[in-house]
Amino acid sequence: MTVPTFTLRDGNQIPSFGFGVFQIPADGSTKVAVAKALELGYRHIDTATAYFNEAEVGAAIQESGIPREEIWVTTKLWLQDYAYDDAKKGIDTSLTKLGLDYVDLMLLHQPYGEVEQAWQALEEAQAAGKIKSIGVSNMTPKIYQKFVPNFKTKPVVNQVEFNPYFQQEELRQTMLEDGVAIEAWAPLGQGNADLFQEPVLQEIAERHHKNVGQVILRFEHQLGIIVFPKSTHDERIKSNIDIFDFALSNVEMDAIKALDKGKGSHDPDAPGVGEWLLNAFDVHTND
Repeated sequence: MTVPTFTLRDGNQIPSFGFGVFQIPADGSTKVAVAKALELGYRHIDTATAYFNEAEVGAAIQESGIPREEIWVTTKLWLQDYAYDDAKKGIDTSLTKLGLDYVDLMLLHQPYGEVEQAWQALEEAQAAGKIKSIGVSNMTPKIYQKFVPNFKTKPVVNQVEFNPYFQQEELRQTMLEDGVAIEAWAPLGQGNADLFQEPVLQEIAERHHKNVGQVILRFEHQLGIIVFPKSTHDERIKSNIDIFDFALSNVEMDAIKALDKGKGSHDPDAPGVGEWLLNAFDVHTND
């Protein structure tokens, strides 16, 4: 199976569909799950320093036998390492843990603290060939306008919460104007039972002989959103990527768009979020 790619504003081709490893433990589970995903045709893996499982992602990639250039690897710098010198070290630490000479995409995981210093470090690492593309995460329109005008180069992606209940209309317009792609975390609503019970989704799924999760992921794909659902179950890993043999009609797309509640589970603009995240945990605990 060949997963379609989207062209980023820097010209790089990113697989539009991938595999996420958020909250998969680094007890061997991440390595097993990533190995299964690669076996089933996934070629885009999304991890982060703050997921504590970069080493297992790297091990699975190295043991897969798949040429490195065929796998898109994303990781993220944690805000604890945003000061310029710390950011340079953090980038190298991620590469070491992954066991890779370069990553395809590195993001600033949270938009707080010394964001501009961290971005400078990403730009320099990109120029040095350590990173192919650079981007941001969890930037609302307000936060984006605060920081990005001060960047020398614009991000190629903004990874944010996105699912049928939270379709980020204002942000999508802002990103469209700047040519920035949107990646979805929680593309399935983090298993929200209400979402999966929506009659319109169930009806569309039945019509296409698909499950509700596949319909949601197909909807997001047709909107041009890059998705990477997470699972540790072989059958779910297999079914999630099986969305390229059907298409939703305009009527079906509009019906799903009507589910938008305009609000997500996380508000990056809320007071105190940055301070809380900075003190939530130490990404160097296991170093």
